[in-house]
Amino acid sequence: MNKKLNLVQVNTTAWDEEDFLLVTSLTEDQIKEVIEPIVLAEREVVSGDAMYKNEDYVHLLQQQYPSATIIHYNPNEIDLISI
Repeated sequence: MNKKLNLVQVNTTAWDEEDFLLVTSLTEDQIKEVIEPIVLAEREVVSGDAMYKNEDYVHLLQQQYPSATIIHYNPNEIDLISI
């Protein structure tokens, strides 16, 4: 069975350096359905009381969609080939 894979960049904060990339068979709506409520709730919490890492969001996606392809990358850790 062939799965259509998408490359998406997920932004959950005001800082670009905290973005992460997913190669996934999930749709944008599926990703938002899992991550958005957590991000919005976290913004309501007093600063410093709740902090989710990108790996936490990925783990939640994997729990919600166990048969989906979900590969996580940190943009800062991707090799750059300069020619």
